[in-house]
Amino acid sequence: MALTSEATTVWTGDLMSGRGTTTLDSSHAAEFPVTWAARAEGTPNTTNPEELLGAAHSACFSMALANALAAAGHTPESIQTTAAVTFQPGTGVVGSHLLVSARIPGMTEEAFEAFAEDAKQNCPISKALTGIPITIEAELA
Repeated sequence: MALTSEATTVWTGDLMSGRGTTTLDSSHAAEFPVTWAARAEGTPNTTNPEELLGAAHSACFSMALANALAAAGHTPESIQTTAAVTFQPGTGVVGSHLLVSARIPGMTEEAFEAFAEDAKQNCPISKALTGIPITIEAELA
């Protein structure tokens, strides 16, 4: 059964001086202010679409990696993934870089890197991002 997830943004004003609020529809308690300045320059306490995309990518990758490892008999103690999504004004999203550290008892670095590369290519969010480069640094903790 397919699941459709939603988020809603209400924007007021023009692009440069306007602002918005993005709400995750699964939890109305999760609201994120968004502005052009946060997107183009980075501002404290304000998110941007790329940060939200990074959250989706890091969560999806971590779940895909945990699933592949467990299916092969290697249950991870922990996986920490940071997705750094880069936005270039005038161009758009130009890449997502995954920085991964994991604790997996009995796994070699070489085997872990192979699992990580597979998860990078096959997690659903990575597949949705085929128009941009996705790079990875993965190591055992």
